[in-house]
Amino acid sequence: MSSSSSNVAEETLVEAALRVLNTGDPFEKARVGDEVANKWLNGDIRITYDAAMDIPVPDRPSRLTNVKLVSPGEMPKLGKAGSLQSRQAIVHSLVHTESWAIDLSWDIIARFGRQESMPRDFFTDFVKVAQDEGRHFTLLAERLKEMGSFYGALPAHDGLWDSATATSKDLLARLAIEHCVHEARGLDVLPTTISRFRRGGDEKTAELLERVVYPEEITHCAAGVKWFKYLCLRSKDESMGSVKSESIEEDEEVIPKFHEIVRGFFRGPLKPPFNEATRKAAGFGPQWYEPLAVKDFSPE
Repeated sequence: MSSSSSNVAEETLVEAALRVLNTGDPFEKARVGDEVANKWLNGDIRITYDAAMDIPVPDRPSRLTNVKLVSPGEMPKLGKAGSLQSRQAIVHSLVHTESWAIDLSWDIIARFGRQESMPRDFFTDFVKVAQDEGRHFTLLAERLKEMGSFYGALPAHDGLWDSATATSKDLLARLAIEHCVHEARGLDVLPTTISRFRRGGDEKTAELLERVVYPEEITHCAAGVKWFKYLCLRSKDESMGSVKSESIEEDEEVIPKFHEIVRGFFRGPLKPPFNEATRKAAGFGPQWYEPLAVKDFSPE
């Protein structure tokens, strides 16, 4: 028995990430992702990837077809949480976003970890992000059911994955757009969303967003900022191995590079007002994003 088990190749983290990406049912995807995350964090999966194996990453993860997809411009208005229908629509939108966030987190591991020879800490950071996103999806989907609806009851759009497709060959762009633009936008709007649920009398959803989703999303944005800085500085110093976010200085090249990438991959200016406190907690100050909030930005 020991002999036959020793002949079974040990699953790498990238192979496990691909298993998650190839799981269509979002509830099962979250469950498998949580299982893989625990195995990695507990040391049961030990190897990041096999450098000798070039495993293709799907252009689009496996997804069920029970959610009607429309273009962002065709999405019905969500409302301001004053009615049950509006609160259901907002939570449904959040559930859909979290379902894509699971895929985005495992995709960055599978697509870029080996390709960019990233250090082990990179894999661990995004495993933690992926596990959080799976938990957010499961909790919000449960809450949606308690509210008398379900995931797939309303239309949704796939704008998040459109951004992933556009940045599929550039890790710097993926980190900038998905984590430092889209996730940071979530930090900007979540406090208002929480307040609206409270005003609408839905304390349970407000508490879930305030105590679980909101603080964890700050750490996800922080992971994007941290590894964006790392890649910028590694291009100057190839000897950099691991990284601690507090040890990374904002080099004169980092912020201009961020501006260049956002202007190249994101349509239009960033939308204020910005949540400066949580963005600062995530590791980036106004000099990163305020110049991008105007249409005609000229570098100083």
